[in-house]
Amino acid sequence: MKQKISNALSIIIPLLLGLGLMAYSYKSFTDEQLAVMQAYFTTADYNYVLISLLLAVSGYVLRAYRWKYTLTQIGYVPDFKLNFLAVSIGYFVNLTIPRSGEVSRALILKKYQDIPFDKAFGTIIGERIVDFFILLFFIFLSLVVEFDTLKSFLLSYIPVGKLILILAIGLVGFLISLYLYFYSKWKIILNIKSKVEGLKEGALSIWKMPYKWEFLIYTLLIWFSYVLMFYAATFALKETSNITFGTALVAFVIGSLTITFTNGGFGFFPVLIAKILFLYNVPIEAGNAFGWIVWTSQLIITVFLGLFSLFALPFVRKNK
Repeated sequence: MKQKISNALSIIIPLLLGLGLMAYSYKSFTDEQLAVMQAYFTTADYNYVLISLLLAVSGYVLRAYRWKYTLTQIGYVPDFKLNFLAVSIGYFVNLTIPRSGEVSRALILKKYQDIPFDKAFGTIIGERIVDFFILLFFIFLSLVVEFDTLKSFLLSYIPVGKLILILAIGLVGFLISLYLYFYSKWKIILNIKSKVEGLKEGALSIWKMPYKWEFLIYTLLIWFSYVLMFYAATFALKETSNITFGTALVAFVIGSLTITFTNGGFGFFPVLIAKILFLYNVPIEAGNAFGWIVWTSQLIITVFLGLFSLFALPFVRKNK
């Protein structure tokens, strides 16, 4: 019962925060500004939004195909259709609890292909480590290219003192965990160590596999499709069609971080995108409209592919 309440709160609280941010943001607009935003929605060129969605689907396909390299390395024959459905469901589940989609992906392979959960989840952890470094590269690149413009924004929205405190607490917790892992004889720690071995095998499969360069190429293609997906959508509005690629990259990074740490960016994505674009002289109404167009279109494709995959999964791959 307590677990159910905890799971429900982990979904409801971020959604309520998103709704609160939306309400607070739009109460600050006048009726005239809201009318201007509505006009942006009606006059947008949705052909570019369609192109953006096609690029988003290509990211799904590339991610599903890339997964075959790590699964092959741990001794299992990958099934592309199953991988694609699992990836689609994973993105869909991430709309509830952030990063819970990775768990669902491993569970699907366990159920439909009899791949041990810890090993399948380990391959996903390995992928995410590589993806994290790619995201760090984009963050570093955007900071280098647009540092002067971003400096005031970052100082306003990132509580540096709290961030340092969180990192310090995290480091202490990490060191304590390492000590317990290597030296503790507690039964629960020994059980955890047995599970971690499976995770390690999956996670280290990236470094051990013979197709490292192919894996890296597909990783770059995945992130290239993400950036192009966002950039293509900027042409949907006249006010955003003239921004530079560097500006689009900055907005993409902020959007990616927002989606990563919230329920798919619900409530937060359009507001932060508008604030970033406002730094580059894009009217706040146009920035909000653009943020909502991008977020809503991505939500539609995520929900559509997720629901389709849930229904198609039993037919594509029979449970053993």
